[in-house]
Amino acid sequence: MHEKKNTILVVDDEPQIQKMLGILLDVENFKIVESTSAKQAIRMCASVKPDLVLLDLGLPDMDGKAVITAIREWSQVPISWQRA
Repeated sequence: MHEKKNTILVVDDEPQIQKMLGILLDVENFKIVESTSAKQAIRMCASVKPDLVLLDLGLPDMDGKAVITAIREWSQVPISWQRA
């Protein structure tokens, strides 16, 4: 078994999108952690310390831009975002 590459935090409230990204990233041997809410994503970013965050800006509990602002207070992790 190959060792997993970098950890990617996938933040999206749509199960189909999370599943698709999970499959694609797993094939490339990335370690994937998932979050379906903004508040959970901020906590996970602090605890897991991912190498990359894939962020949906249209989350139900908080604006995605507020998530970026919150993470930027203490981390420079790369964040790739998509508007829903």
